[in-house]
Amino acid sequence: MTKNISAAEIKRYNLTLWKLLIGGLILFSLFIVALGFGLFGTLPSFRDIEHPKSNQATEILTEDKRVLGTYFVQNRSNVTYPEISPNVINALISTEDTRFKDHSGIDFKRTFTIIFYNLIGKKQGASTITQQLALNLFSEEGRQRNFAKRLMQKFQEWIVAVKLERNYTKEEIITMYLNTVDFGNQAYGIKSAARVYFNTTPDKLTVPQAATLVGLQKGITRYSPTRNPERSLARRNTVMANMVKEDMLTPQEFEQERQQPLNLKFSAATVNDGIAPYFRAVLKSDIKKIFLERSIVKADGTPYDLDRDGLRIITTINYDMQVYAEAAQKEAMKVLQDQFTQSWKGKNPFKGNEMQIEQGIKRSDRYKALQLEGKSDEEIKADFNTPTKLSIFTWKGNIDTLMKPVDSVKYYKLLLRNAMMAMDPKTGYVKAWVGGINYEHFKYDQVKMGTRQVGSTAKPFTYSVAIENGYSPCFQVLNEPVTIEVPGSAPWTPKSGGTLPGYVTLQKALAYSQNYIAAYLMKQVGPTAVATLAKRMGITSNVPAYPSIALGSFDASVFDMVGAYSVFANKGIWTQPTYILRIEDKNGVVLFSQTPQKHPAMSEDVAYVMTRMLEGVVKNGYGYSLISKYGITTPVGGKTGTTQNNSDGWFVGITPDLVAGVWTGCEDRAFHFISTRQGEGAKTALPIFGGFLKKVYANPKLKVGRGDFELPKNGVSITYDCNQYQQQQTDTTELDEKLGF
Repeated sequence: MTKNISAAEIKRYNLTLWKLLIGGLILFSLFIVALGFGLFGTLPSFRDIEHPKSNQATEILTEDKRVLGTYFVQNRSNVTYPEISPNVINALISTEDTRFKDHSGIDFKRTFTIIFYNLIGKKQGASTITQQLALNLFSEEGRQRNFAKRLMQKFQEWIVAVKLERNYTKEEIITMYLNTVDFGNQAYGIKSAARVYFNTTPDKLTVPQAATLVGLQKGITRYSPTRNPERSLARRNTVMANMVKEDMLTPQEFEQERQQPLNLKFSAATVNDGIAPYFRAVLKSDIKKIFLERSIVKADGTPYDLDRDGLRIITTINYDMQVYAEAAQKEAMKVLQDQFTQSWKGKNPFKGNEMQIEQGIKRSDRYKALQLEGKSDEEIKADFNTPTKLSIFTWKGNIDTLMKPVDSVKYYKLLLRNAMMAMDPKTGYVKAWVGGINYEHFKYDQVKMGTRQVGSTAKPFTYSVAIENGYSPCFQVLNEPVTIEVPGSAPWTPKSGGTLPGYVTLQKALAYSQNYIAAYLMKQVGPTAVATLAKRMGITSNVPAYPSIALGSFDASVFDMVGAYSVFANKGIWTQPTYILRIEDKNGVVLFSQTPQKHPAMSEDVAYVMTRMLEGVVKNGYGYSLISKYGITTPVGGKTGTTQNNSDGWFVGITPDLVAGVWTGCEDRAFHFISTRQGEGAKTALPIFGGFLKKVYANPKLKVGRGDFELPKNGVSITYDCNQYQQQQTDTTELDEKLGF
């Protein structure tokens, strides 16, 4: 028997249902209001919305604003909306949020549709681009996996999304989203992703490239183009199909593009990524010191974090010159290392150098790690004598091999190291900096941090003092041993003098690096004057006032030696080598800028005469291979340097617009070339300068002039033309004879 339901009961049921519905809506509204007030967890304030926090990489830029590299915890660098290709915007909207331009942060129509799909087993996401941005910016723990927590998080996303929509334009929101999203492989933000996956910039991303990157948002591991290229390709094509549905891509374009491979140009993002890694390491240390000394802090008083605060460091480095310097080093050192290895073939380079090997073991990371593990000396020794898998550096690339760690120490002891720096002598701006042969394996910077004995590259300091005291480059000296008395010490006599017999002009003596002539000049002018000049020319290391400094017995850095030689090219003015132009915060506010210091180091006359003498080293002396091998016939001066036992090879070269210095040698001076013929600076350092300068001159965009050194406005009072000097000497002799002297 069917029971009839009265109209009154139906009315009562409907009333109860409406009460429940209205009550539920009121409770939900109260819940949302409570969420907004932060009763269920802190939400970002208005200030937080205006200034969202995100780890942003600090960019190191060249003088022409090209990226040298970054400092980061997350490899993220921001771009503006105009810097993003429309292909990226279209791919993102068509795939992630087709109604992005119409909703106000929450797409309720899509939300209820997605809920229905999920109920029937078709799992789909309902977050708008704005909601995803809210999650990226203000949820440090990321997407919650627990259902209840995720539901609470979703409601919080709604509130933040609405706030974002009220405070930002659609263009700003989609730009912020693309700047914060994770693309995998340490690529955060569209700028990093474009470089890491395709070696390009966001504005140049093609449709397939943009679709590949947008496709990653469905799963950065599952659809990774490096780990799962087939899935990535399929996902890319799905994204492009979505673009067709939204009339953002024609069917014809889709058919053409879907046939293309991924065409990755992948380069993994690491803090060592990019060029000039040694320079960037020194730069980071220097900036921390500058900020500390000058109390440069953020508005809230906290110190800047170079890995998180998105600063922009504009340096003086020239991108092309840096590339040329690194290439010149690689080309020359490959050949030189082979020669060095062959020179020791059949010999034992470690005989008598056991102490250096022991020191090498104790300095190694492996030794320190074993000590921290509490290993005894016997256990550490056994470990170093047990073959193990190691990755070692070679000029053909890293090699994975099985060898005893002690043998790897010996291998590295016989590996030649190298450093180079180039700068503009007029401005003091450093243009290229190569601090070592491989930053991954050898972190120590040899440009500024390290010092080595300078050898004959110090001779121009003594010659400069002599020229200042009235000597002409054409003055002749008998090339014979010279002894100099040293108060409180034994007399000093150079062990070897050179190969030129008889009387030699100062010009020729410098060109062929004759030690006896340098010693003769030192005896005339005294070590104090030479040491004083060296310090005035920017040598910051110790230069003791001993006669042996005439032959370069002191240590100096490549950084200081290049700065010193710039005095010759810059009319006697020392200009501080400088590599920071300015530092800006992420909003473009200048935090620090720098103007190089300058001071006169010698007269313009003396500087000009020295440029002529240094040119003579190239035209008629040990630097001649710059002409014969590298074809450099423009005005170039320079000086080679070779220290005792061929432990260090140097070359410092000058042009009117560029000065560069190169050093080559092993980590320990105990390991060196056997013969001077192979180990002299003309063979170990000059080739890198020659290869570098040749590449620089081949690039007209660099505007490095090929003109001559500028003659002083008032002329030169010192006679440097030897024909003229000889005539003067003849005239003086004839006059003396007439006067009866």
